[in-house]
Amino acid sequence: AWEGLGYYSRVRNLQEAVREVQTKYGGVVPKNPDEFGALKGVGPYTKGAVLSIAYGLPIPAVDGNVMRVFSRIFCIEEDIGKQRTKNLVTKLAQETISKEDPSSFNQGIMELGALICKPGKPACLLCPVREYCKAFENGKQNELPIKEKKKKGKIVHLTAAVLLDEKGNVLLRKRPDKGLLANLWEFPNELSPK
Repeated sequence: AWEGLGYYSRVRNLQEAVREVQTKYGGVVPKNPDEFGALKGVGPYTKGAVLSIAYGLPIPAVDGNVMRVFSRIFCIEEDIGKQRTKNLVTKLAQETISKEDPSSFNQGIMELGALICKPGKPACLLCPVREYCKAFENGKQNELPIKEKKKKGKIVHLTAAVLLDEKGNVLLRKRPDKGLLANLWEFPNELSPK
């Protein structure tokens, strides 16, 4: 049912994290940021979102919307795809997050990015934080954030065989445990000649 959606590792990680919460923490999701962050599949965004919303901890949840909002508010003219810029935005978000209501802060910034501070042409005249926005002040709101174009993916042509025995059983093989579509089952295939 998940095939083609790109969620393979997320589902495996979620299952493993749930098992760990059950065995190691008695079924209670840990409130400690280090313990929660160590669960399989939990990255900085998930850690910030869950711990701020569920437990009220002042940890920023930095996603694409938040990167865009902060790059405009602070007029960050660096590629948001670079780790250095992500670290800068995370630091700024940590410095500005509400200590009293981090859940509303995180959700509000994400919502602002989704509805007002949209890619391309933001709705600046409707923006509740326009007076603080350095990009708007400098007329750069349509230029930010800066994001380099991704390289085009490599196309690989495969030839697959669907093999059935006399009982109608289908031959499948399991993919390697690392790399593209790790551990999934597939029809036997080989690279096609060019």
